[in-house]
Amino acid sequence: MSKEYSRHIGRLHQSYEQSLTGLEGIDGILIHSGIEYFYHGDDQAPPFRAYGHFCHWLPINRPDQLLLIVPGQRPIYFQVIPPDYWYDQSIENADWWVSEFDIVSLLAVEQVKQHLANVNRLAFLGEAENFARSLGISPQMINPRHLLNRLDYQRAFKSDYEIQQLRKANASALQGHAAAKASFLEGGSEYNVHMAYLQACRMIDQDCPYTSIVAMNEKAAILHYQNKRLTLPSRQKGQVLLIDAGCRINNYCSDITRTTIANDVHEAFKLLLEGMEIAQQKLVNEVRPGLSCIELQRSAMRQVAHVAVDLQLISCSVEEALSLQLPQLFMPHGIGHLLGVQVHDVGGHLSDSEGNLLAPPEEFPFLRTTRTLTEDMVITVEPGFYFIGQLLDPIRDTPAGTRIDWPLVDELLHLGGVRIEDNVRVTAGGAENLTRH
Repeated sequence: MSKEYSRHIGRLHQSYEQSLTGLEGIDGILIHSGIEYFYHGDDQAPPFRAYGHFCHWLPINRPDQLLLIVPGQRPIYFQVIPPDYWYDQSIENADWWVSEFDIVSLLAVEQVKQHLANVNRLAFLGEAENFARSLGISPQMINPRHLLNRLDYQRAFKSDYEIQQLRKANASALQGHAAAKASFLEGGSEYNVHMAYLQACRMIDQDCPYTSIVAMNEKAAILHYQNKRLTLPSRQKGQVLLIDAGCRINNYCSDITRTTIANDVHEAFKLLLEGMEIAQQKLVNEVRPGLSCIELQRSAMRQVAHVAVDLQLISCSVEEALSLQLPQLFMPHGIGHLLGVQVHDVGGHLSDSEGNLLAPPEEFPFLRTTRTLTEDMVITVEPGFYFIGQLLDPIRDTPAGTRIDWPLVDELLHLGGVRIEDNVRVTAGGAENLTRH
């Protein structure tokens, strides 16, 4: 892995040098990993998550670490390890990455000031703006938007090292998904399924790239369901499991969703799941360079409409369903998002590196990326089909509502819905499905 990582660092050097081109007054960039916060009125902190641009360089997830990037020079990693007997502050400097940096050991983050020259010509990236000002960095050089636009835009294009980490994160998560499915089919609760997932991935909750969604039955219709029920309501059994969960490897994230059903689930729901599995793979196969994510979203809406028409859940043509925006009632979210050191990686609405934006179209307001796909981007492809009362009830007595089979909807409401999600790399000739590789 050291060779791939070395090439990755070389690529980052070029990207940062290009991003500084034409920006007057900036000789280097100081990146801060972030601050550890404490709950209000308490001495406990939520799990820490390092800043994405710091993670892009270093596989370290610790607060108050600093990285100095100056074009033409080796990057300097200011490794802050405070003396502490309350918490473990050690950092493992692995051979495969440590040789790419000059490491300066500090006992406190404030000591970095002694090692910085020409502070007035440094840009600071990170959330700790008060700390940046204490170093003497001018306000206009703290998170300069024109520089961040360039860096955010470039982060969509993954190096071989990054693809390697994403593959590993997918492989680990798939072990968890297999264990979760087995637990569900054995009668496990949301809590049991969640714990089976963690154990199979050999991690704890705070290591997850996001709060895992472990939703049974009606809770599968809550898109970001956050709870893990110990038991289901009395006389209710697990008929549907929707689990959206990933892993992190060297700060790179996987994001995978699977839907599993019990053998005795409603026959129409079985057909729905079969139809969505076919639709999802069709959408994955559409991924290629030059395809706009907006067009992929439109294709997803068409696939959802086909599934609904085939189920006779909608009693009109696919074209009429699309014109009435009926698929959005069953899939209100976007088809996917950029993936990397953040689950929802940055730059999804940037149309270029200078900060011009391409907003989602009015009919798809929650689309997280509107970019045109390019080789070595990694996106998620995650169509869904849900029975959400808040969206469906308002149209029951409208002209558009006459196209929907409401008795069937009411029979399926308690089953929540379906989502299937893979992580897909754009290749020169099409796509590589990292989740099913």
